[in-house]
Amino acid sequence: MIPKSEIISPAWTAYELLDSGSGQKLERFASVTLVRPEPQADWLPSLPEKSWSAAHARFLPLPRSKNGEWKFFRPTPPRWPMTRKNLSFWVEPTPSGHLGVFPDQASHWDWLASLIEAAAPPKVLSLFGYTGLATLACARAGAKVTHVDASRRAIKWARENQSLSELSDCPIRWLADDASSFVAREVRRGRTYDGLILDPPRFGRGPKGELWKAEESLPALLGQCRKLLSAAPLFVLLNTYTTVLTRGQTAREGAELLSFLKEMLVDYPSELSVGELFFADPAGRRISSSVFARAHIQ
Repeated sequence: MIPKSEIISPAWTAYELLDSGSGQKLERFASVTLVRPEPQADWLPSLPEKSWSAAHARFLPLPRSKNGEWKFFRPTPPRWPMTRKNLSFWVEPTPSGHLGVFPDQASHWDWLASLIEAAAPPKVLSLFGYTGLATLACARAGAKVTHVDASRRAIKWARENQSLSELSDCPIRWLADDASSFVAREVRRGRTYDGLILDPPRFGRGPKGELWKAEESLPALLGQCRKLLSAAPLFVLLNTYTTVLTRGQTAREGAELLSFLKEMLVDYPSELSVGELFFADPAGRRISSSVFARAHIQ
């Protein structure tokens, strides 16, 4: 089947890209408005300065550091809850500028839930699972999920999201581990999964300093993940994040992810799709968030 090409902006009520420009974006997370850097936004803002200066806080990167600091201008709780459909989760400004949720990923949550709800309860492996929102979407839909992330703090946050979503009784295994090391052990144990979610960073380190470089590490990991597929798998989702350095290359990156999936699933009839996740501000300027390839295995 010819893969579908999709450009998706997910539906939200609690999140909104209010404006963008001058290397920044103005966003609303529930009732809190924040200004964060956005190198893709090399145009002028549409809203007046007073709209930007009314934000609760602004993130300021530190020179020669991957982190930064938040400047708060209005009373803001250290963390606050957000809800989308049947999921609730905590939002918290972190030293990296992230908030515990990537709103663009909601399109994937919907896709995963629709496949799981229409199938017998599957076993799902979520790698690089961060604060667990894709994991919780799968669990809410009926899946038994193993969630792996290198950060113990992210695992703790994910468990708190599980409790906030009232999903504490769902069968979820939370593991702070290096993705490649964990997959290798699962292959040796002979374990299999019906669904695989991979949401890797471009660069990172595991709990014991294991080095991850996506362009080098991802093909080998996918080769190992193929050995984890059950006799009748349901899906594979592969997502990577875009940056100003990859803007304009999304078609090429999507094609590369799709080729990885095709090689991985060469023996499985699949409905394949490839695309880009984005948000547009009210003036129609797009901020690209992710490139993905995904397979619904028939």
